Amino acid sequence: MTRTLGRIALALVCFLIALWLVAPTLVIIPISFSETQSLAFPPTGFSWKWYANIFDNRAWSRSLVTSVEIGLIVAAVATVLGTMAALGLERLKNRLGGTIRLLLLTPVVMPGVVLAVGIYAVYLNLHLTGTWTGYVLAHTLLALPFVVIAVSANLSVFDARLEVAAASLGASRLTVLRTVTVPLIAPGILSGALFAFVTSFDEVIVSLFITSAQLKTLPVQIYASMTRDTDPTVAAIGTLTLVVTTVLIGAGLLFSLSRGRK
Repeated sequence: MTRTLGRIALALVCFLIALWLVAPTLVIIPISFSETQSLAFPPTGFSWKWYANIFDNRAWSRSLVTSVEIGLIVAAVATVLGTMAALGLERLKNRLGGTIRLLLLTPVVMPGVVLAVGIYAVYLNLHLTGTWTGYVLAHTLLALPFVVIAVSANLSVFDARLEVAAASLGASRLTVLRTVTVPLIAPGILSGALFAFVTSFDEVIVSLFITSAQLKTLPVQIYASMTRDTDPTVAAIGTLTLVVTTVLIGAGLLFSLSRGRK
């Protein structure tokens, strides 16, 4: 009886902690349907106009499309580079490999403002501010560590004897990589790609330094809106982002579970 009460109490505490963490995010959902012209909770009335404003207002729609396009490019580039780096570091288990790993993970621990100032100073000389190339390079720099971490986590439990077995049967290094290594670490690669896309899509500090009037990402547009008029379009964007992120993470978990059952 005591053990059962303890489990119930533990479950209740975990639920309350989860609710406390999620509650600030859930608040934006009712605000996004408000009829008022400003962010207010509890909201008054019900309206879809702020969701329609995302696609009707050229500034919002253009910044949303820009963020998605940059995010997809960054996810592809960072996933390829990060996977190659993780594979190389797995085979370079010495002091040099540790140093390279530390350098690759530096953007995670470095303050965003410091990194943004450094990137901005370099971009001024190279004329990359406000360009697609500048955004992709900067966001890839920020996303690369997450891909390395995700793929390295899969490689740490990867059975290298499978590669040896395939090679002993006559498979070339490229064939082993394509038919053995990559399929087995696919969950880590997909997780890294998802983290890379989200990192690019959510990045605001570096984007503020390298943005231009012609090319703005969604976080920069949100920041500009919050400093200017704070209408509930921001809440509508946040709700859509929350839904899409939840669906993507849920799909990733289901994919991992389905692979684990096979």
